[in-house]
Amino acid sequence: MRAKICGITSYKDAIDAIDAGADALGFVFYEKSPRYISPIDAKKIILKLPPFVEKVGLFVNVDAQIINSYIQESGCTLAQLHFEASEAVYEQLFVPHIKVVRAKEANDILKYSNEYRLIDAYCEAYGGAGKRLNIEWFKDADCSKMILAGGLDAHNVSSLKEYGFYGVDVSSGVEISHGKKDRQKVKDFINNAK
Repeated sequence: MRAKICGITSYKDAIDAIDAGADALGFVFYEKSPRYISPIDAKKIILKLPPFVEKVGLFVNVDAQIINSYIQESGCTLAQLHFEASEAVYEQLFVPHIKVVRAKEANDILKYSNEYRLIDAYCEAYGGAGKRLNIEWFKDADCSKMILAGGLDAHNVSSLKEYGFYGVDVSSGVEISHGKKDRQKVKDFINNAK
């Protein structure tokens, strides 16, 4: 499984995640999040990173113009959309993007089944808030285009291998505090995911 470490706010956390084998890093461009980073500050980190690592900008309730400009300004390579955008928004994007399904029930995980998507637990606040999805929902599903998020950590991620998820995404499960990663937790999470 590929592993994304989300909520990166410092170069040290970014390079620790890459050294541990992270395939992708997430930068939260949602101002209400405790892990918020501005596109300018994200760019300062991204410019120093080695090649072949996906840099993902996370967005909530913004229009295509903001998504396009923040991705361009920051140097991110992918936009992750944590909201139900209209078709018009998707049509206006000129950057690669991935949709997030905020799942409330089993049927929700089948949304956008013909494309790669991130599946997170539904919460009033955006982001899973460490809330875990019912893993039984995935038992007979084709998980090969799903990236699972929500309530994951080094202790439970290895139990997901049998489902065949494309990847996993973690934020709070590898933190010391909001936006500050624990190097050992990151390392253990990635080792156990792979």
